[in-house]
Amino acid sequence: QVQLVESGGGLVQPGGSLKLSCKGSGFTFNTSPMSWYRQAPGKEREFVATIFSAGFTTRYADSVKGRFTISRDNAESAAYLQMNSLTPEDTAVYYCKAKFRFDDYWGQGTQVTVSS
Repeated sequence: QVQLVESGGGLVQPGGSLKLSCKGSGFTFNTSPMSWYRQAPGKEREFVATIFSAGFTTRYADSVKGRFTISRDNAESAAYLQMNSLTPEDTAVYYCKAKFRFDDYWGQGTQVTVSS
């Protein structure tokens, strides 16, 4: 079955950086657009970034443009989210999502906390 496992979350100070990873299995990773979403306490889940299958086309939420970079390694069936210049407003559970055969599949999430 489709599995997505995120890692790399943690506690970081404002202005710091983190790199999240999402390892996929059970589906054709190299044909699937991959995305990152986040959900802060008391808020709805929101889109962060997406990368299309070949890795050349990306999209970002306005709130993270210029600070976050999404990438993928199809040979490793992995997607990444490099997050720089983090602020407390970036505190959330971050989820990766795969779109495969018209369905969306989600990972379990990884907590990112930005605090001094």
